[in-house]
Amino acid sequence: MPLILIPARLSATRLPNKPLLDICGEPMIVHVWRRAVEAKLGPVIVATDHADIAAAVRRAGGEAVMTRADHPSGTDRIAEALAAFDPAGTHETIVNFQGDLPTVSAHVVRETARLLDDAAVDIGTPVAVADAREAAASSVVKMVGSPSGAGRFRALYFTRAAAPWGCGPLYHHIGLYVWRRAALERFVALPPSALEVREKLEQLRALEAGMRVEAVVVEDVPLGVDTPADLERARELMGRKASAS
Repeated sequence: MPLILIPARLSATRLPNKPLLDICGEPMIVHVWRRAVEAKLGPVIVATDHADIAAAVRRAGGEAVMTRADHPSGTDRIAEALAAFDPAGTHETIVNFQGDLPTVSAHVVRETARLLDDAAVDIGTPVAVADAREAAASSVVKMVGSPSGAGRFRALYFTRAAAPWGCGPLYHHIGLYVWRRAALERFVALPPSALEVREKLEQLRALEAGMRVEAVVVEDVPLGVDTPADLERARELMGRKASAS
């Protein structure tokens, strides 16, 4: 059974106290936790560095694990939480569910998890066709891949540039990962790689280490909340959804 881990740190440069910011009456981290639970893949644990985040999750009925505050990435944070929560190695599939995706659908999570049905795949992740604005934006990460099946690609590279060159769609990478446990444990033991440092994209460490990363194309693109404008958009989208239900 997969284990879903949601890394959440209080400090954020562009959007301070991001996990605790209110969206339609609840902290953002609680909305993210609810989306993870809706996927019905397995237990959901929030891995955090701050007691206020843990308390918000527990008030909503969730479970949280406290982690160190000095982790360089969310991947390192979930690795610590995994070792604390499941030292016996019961869970072999680990979903890294980003803490700033309050609108992600259960369908996207489940489609990504299915990528690990292929025993050759170390890491699964979703992508979506990029529009013209996303293709030109360095803040939007693009996946360069080779088709490996219907709606799937073997990832060859990730970049902030508009790539690959020439006619055809570009693919916007969505920050959700499904790991084989052994791949995750190997990954966090490796030093940052040269391309990772240059592009500021940690997924390149996995590719440079020879891990197989498989991507699935999805249409339901979640909104990542990184700025005040993103937060207002999330409030609008989720408020509209709540009114319609």
